[in-house]
Amino acid sequence: MLDHWTLKLKIIKHPLSYVAHILKTIGCRPNQITLTGFLIGLGILPALIFQNYWLALVCILVNRIFDGLDGALARITEVSDGGAYLDIVLDFIFYSLVVFGFALADPEANSLAACALLFSFIGTGSSFLAFAILAERRGIHSIIYPHKGIYYLGGLTEGTETILCFVLFCIFPGYFPILAFCFAGMCFLTTLSRVFSGFQTLR
Repeated sequence: MLDHWTLKLKIIKHPLSYVAHILKTIGCRPNQITLTGFLIGLGILPALIFQNYWLALVCILVNRIFDGLDGALARITEVSDGGAYLDIVLDFIFYSLVVFGFALADPEANSLAACALLFSFIGTGSSFLAFAILAERRGIHSIIYPHKGIYYLGGLTEGTETILCFVLFCIFPGYFPILAFCFAGMCFLTTLSRVFSGFQTLR
């Protein structure tokens, strides 16, 4: 819901573009940035296991900055199907890793809520990717997100909302179950809206 507006913010767009041009001059490639950001993001798992929530927050923010940088760099160097594929796959793995990490941080308190949230991610992820495949087959292109590597089907919970939720998890770890159940409910609504709108579009 917020991604369309977030991507237009100059406070985000301009710094990413500036750094991307620097990365281009030193020979960095988009896939290198994608993989580096993912490897840094993996640090969230030990951080959460040891309940170091501030370190976990740093891992999330750095991972997301790199996620923005790889796209900015790709747009001024080379946009590839392989890069788009790698980006979206690692994004979904990272999202799931964050939730899994919170389950490990406090299994007794967090496991059920983490399972519910991961279950809801299956719905949002599958409805998103399935539509993208068929949209590509039919030559349907996104007007709202024309620079995305695949068709970006929006909804109530998109990338911006997910990251905001993860930030809240780290700031208020004791409220993880409540926050996770609430966000899972929002994800279920997103899945329903995507299934309905996707079916109507493809029909």
